[in-house]
Amino acid sequence: MKKAVIIIASENFRDEEYFVTKEVLERGGVVVKTACDKYRAIGKFGGEAEADILISDLDINKFDAIILAGGQGATKLLDNELTYSIINKAQEKKKLIAAICIAPTILARAGVLKGKKATVWSTNIDRSAINILKENSAIYEKKGVIIDGDIITGEDADFSQEFGEAILGRLTKE
Repeated sequence: MKKAVIIIASENFRDEEYFVTKEVLERGGVVVKTACDKYRAIGKFGGEAEADILISDLDINKFDAIILAGGQGATKLLDNELTYSIINKAQEKKKLIAAICIAPTILARAGVLKGKKATVWSTNIDRSAINILKENSAIYEKKGVIIDGDIITGEDADFSQEFGEAILGRLTKE
């Protein structure tokens, strides 16, 4: 049975990116655990999530996929050396790595998007996330969901279902 961990921020994670992705995976038979910087998390729209694991205690060896949900909290609470270390260990062990919304910037800063096609949240006014991807040698494409090797990126909450299905497809194909 495949296992995935979704990493969320304790404040202002994007509800759909967590709840919809989790539901798609669980319906597909994947065991999903939640990792967070605290044991209780509140989403941007008030959704509540209980963490199974603190990020600092996360053992990637127990999971087939490492997933980062976005939202404003992600850049505030997850864009750090601890998360980069988890992502890099996951890449070394050839785990599936996925991120949606603003979270692909965290993958870029961790160095795992070099030469990879990826998407990320942006607006016509705010293109800073695209710049972060490009500054870290990612190949930005404006698409809802992009799969490049063992990395899946999603543009924003509108693509949560498709993002979850892409992860499920990769996990169940193996």
